[in-house]
Amino acid sequence: MTAGAIGTLARRPAVRHFGPPGLLATALIAIGALGVGWLPPSSEVNGNTAVELLRTTTAGSLAARALVVIGLAMLLQAWLLLGAHVRHARTQGPAEAVSPRDLLALLVTWSVPLLLAPPMFSRDAYSYYVQGRVFASGADPTLVGVHVIPGWFDDGADPMWIESPTPYGPLFLLIERSIATIAHPNAYLGALLFRLVALAGLALVAYWLPRLASSVGADPATAMWLGLVNPLILLHFVAGAHNDALMVGLVATGLGLACQNKCIWGAVAIGLAASVKPIALVALPFVGLLWAGAHSTWGMRIRSWLMAGLVSLATIVSVLLLAGVGSGVVSATFGTPGGVITWLSPTTIVGKSAGYASTWLGWTNDDGPALALARTAGTLAVLAVIAWLALTPTRRTPLRGAALAFAALVAFGPVVQPWYLLWSLPLLAASGLSERTQRVIILLTAFFTVHAMIESSTNADNQFAAADLITFAVSAAIVLVVIFGSRSERRLIWPADDAGPHGDQRARMSA
Repeated sequence: MTAGAIGTLARRPAVRHFGPPGLLATALIAIGALGVGWLPPSSEVNGNTAVELLRTTTAGSLAARALVVIGLAMLLQAWLLLGAHVRHARTQGPAEAVSPRDLLALLVTWSVPLLLAPPMFSRDAYSYYVQGRVFASGADPTLVGVHVIPGWFDDGADPMWIESPTPYGPLFLLIERSIATIAHPNAYLGALLFRLVALAGLALVAYWLPRLASSVGADPATAMWLGLVNPLILLHFVAGAHNDALMVGLVATGLGLACQNKCIWGAVAIGLAASVKPIALVALPFVGLLWAGAHSTWGMRIRSWLMAGLVSLATIVSVLLLAGVGSGVVSATFGTPGGVITWLSPTTIVGKSAGYASTWLGWTNDDGPALALARTAGTLAVLAVIAWLALTPTRRTPLRGAALAFAALVAFGPVVQPWYLLWSLPLLAASGLSERTQRVIILLTAFFTVHAMIESSTNADNQFAAADLITFAVSAAIVLVVIFGSRSERRLIWPADDAGPHGDQRARMSA
């Protein structure tokens, strides 16, 4: 994009009006990140007096967390007001409409303060760096944990990875090794380079999302507002620098190419996505459906599924041979995440609750059997949902099917992290959503923004446990005020605030 084009975009009403509030919000988050984000002990940033005050004193820690909470609240409100504007402008004719380029410019503007900030909400970026060091040392990170690297903790890797092998695919292993080789011994530089990788994935999403929306007759601007310029994207793909961004970008690329009848290349892209995180293979049956065509017979669908599978498998094997390691990626993919307990997972909630009850009643010695049973039932439910979506293609577009498959994987999976929602969100937004479903996404975004407020500290050594409860109460109150503080925000959620008796049907995006 040329300087002239950037200047033209900056003068657009939507960019001029919504750019500064979101920019201020992410600037506050970035400043707060200096106190609550993880910085390796060896980082030169630690030598700054102001940073030390934010990180080593109770008052500084509380101030940093307050900046993050306020920034997140402002970001959520800017996003809600932008959504109200997108919705209103769509009814005013082409002259007033908000274009996808406007929304992309806003995403870039809002992202700028976060680019050099310490990673937030997770230390995964540092874990990527240390896993890259494991690979560079000659070991296979899909078979061993980060403990083989001296000083792994000082480099920022989360202790959960001490003995746990990486569940990532061979393409991401190559990226990890390359970045670790370039950045060593500067772990902070490594984390920033992984943020660039995440931004590359986000660029793919930005390119394909409006095209996917147009291919199914959905509104590209609404799709980009919900699925790209979303606070959760900024928090977890930009600030968090998660490799899920690259996976989602490649999945969107695969589906986009398949929609353009470039199905072989679409299957290659899915293979590359699976070489980042194998879970991307969930999208493969739906690339096969696009390959077969809208009015295909069962024979054509089976042939297309086989062809898509063979192309993706050949891609994965090629990358695996190029990497030279990764033999344990399958077992690590299904074993490593399962060792994590997250209370965002419905199957974990059911399993742990049933396990506590069975232990209290004396039926079992611990909650292990109940948790295993609940997770197994969840896995079977995921497989059943994906099979149903793939075998009933006439009920929905393949794009919607892929989005729902990823959503089911999150809903019934053994582990749920906030950024896992983003596997489905861009695809779901592009597939065309009713007003009611949009409201659900808005509420989920608000909920996980509150969750981010609570879990903002990845450097919690100087935090009190009571601070989380206080943060929850304050955050929830702030977000409620943000959502219900004005009619513009309320109309995005409550159908009663829509003018006319058919508010839930107005502005419907059919797929």
